[in-house]
Amino acid sequence: MKSTQKFQKINTINMTKKILLFTALSVFLISCSDKETNTNIETLLASKNLTSIKAKRAELQAQITQIDAALATLETAKVEEALVSVVTVKDTVFSHYLEVQGNVQTKENLIIYPQFSGILTSLNVTAGQRVSKGQVLGIIDDGGLSQQLAQVQSQLALAKTTFERQKRLWDQKIGSEIQYLQAQTNMISQQKAVSQINAQLAKTRVIAPFSGVIDETLIERGQVVGPGQGLMRIVNLNNMYVSTSVPETYIGKLNTGTNVDVYLTSLNKTYTGRIRQVANNINPNNRTFSIEVSVPNKENLLRPNQVAKLKIVDYTSKNAIVVPTNVVQEDGEKNNFVYIVTNATATSGVAKKVIVTVGQSSNNATEILSGLSANDIVVTEGVNTISDGMKLNF
Repeated sequence: MKSTQKFQKINTINMTKKILLFTALSVFLISCSDKETNTNIETLLASKNLTSIKAKRAELQAQITQIDAALATLETAKVEEALVSVVTVKDTVFSHYLEVQGNVQTKENLIIYPQFSGILTSLNVTAGQRVSKGQVLGIIDDGGLSQQLAQVQSQLALAKTTFERQKRLWDQKIGSEIQYLQAQTNMISQQKAVSQINAQLAKTRVIAPFSGVIDETLIERGQVVGPGQGLMRIVNLNNMYVSTSVPETYIGKLNTGTNVDVYLTSLNKTYTGRIRQVANNINPNNRTFSIEVSVPNKENLLRPNQVAKLKIVDYTSKNAIVVPTNVVQEDGEKNNFVYIVTNATATSGVAKKVIVTVGQSSNNATEILSGLSANDIVVTEGVNTISDGMKLNF
C-alpha cells in the first residue's frame, strides 16, 4: 500500500514538471515567433522594397478583416435576446418651458420725504400700522403760514367787496373803466395769494400716497425735518410682481397674459402668475429684454427682493408624441433613432430601429415630430444593449 502511494506521488510530481516544461516551452515559442515576426517586418521595412511592403500590408489587412468578422459573429451570438422595459406612446399635450430667475418687486415701496422744513409737531403712525391713501401721517409746524393766510383772506374779502361795488357802478355806466379794472386785478391777485399760501400749508401735512403698511419710521416727533430727510417707509404688498430679463431670441414667444409658474425658494411654494408687461427695448449689453409677472399675495408672504424661479411656457403642442429623452440615440450618420417593438406579444417582441425627427425637450421628455405614431411600443430601458432584429423580453 505504501509503495503504491509512493508511486502515485512520483507520477504527480513528474506530471507537474511536464506541465511546467510545456508552458515554458510554449511561452518561449510564442516569444520567438513574435520576435521573428517583428524581425521580418523590420527587415522588410529596412529593405525599402515598395512592392514587398505593400504585399505585407495587404496580408495584414486581410487578417484584420477576418478577425473583425469573427468578433462580430461572436458578439452577435453572445446576445441573442435582451430584457428591456417598454412604453406605449400616446398623443399628449407637450409644453416647453423657459426657466429664468427673477426678483420679487412692488412699485409701491418707497420712503416718504417732507416737502416743507420745520419741526415735526405730530406723528400719527407707528411701524406696522396699516394706512389708507390720503391719510395724514404727520404734521410739520407751518412757521406762521396760518397767520399769513388769515391776513390774506381778509384782504381778499375786502378786494372782493370792492370789485363787486365797482362792477355794479360800471354796469350802470357810473365811474371809470380803470377803477373797475383795478378792483378786478386786485381781487384776482389776492385770490392767487390765498392759493399759494394754501399750497404751502398743504406741504406741512405728510400724506399717504397710497394704501399700505408703514414698514418703519425714521424720525421722532419734535425733530426738525426738511426735504431730503426720510420720514418713514410705506409698502403695499397687494400689487406684487416678479421682474426678470430673457434673451432676445424669445421675442414673439412671450405675450401678456401668459401663465407663469413662480417658485419662491425661501417659501418653498409655487404661485401661478401672469405676464403683465413685456418691454419693447433690447438691452444692448446683454441682448435681453425685461418682463414683469404679476403674482397674487393672498397669504401676505411675498416680500420685495425675494428670489424667484420662473417657468414660462414658450411652446405648446396639443397632440404630440413624447418619449423619455434618454431613449433617443444618435448613430454614426448623425441620425436620431429609437427602438420600437414589432411582432409584440404580452411579454416579448422584436427590436426595430426607427429614424426619428426630434423637436424640443423639457423635463426629461422629448417631442418626436416624425418617425413614431400613437400606440407604437418604444423601448425605454435597456436600449444600449439591443440591436435591430434582436428578440426582446419585457
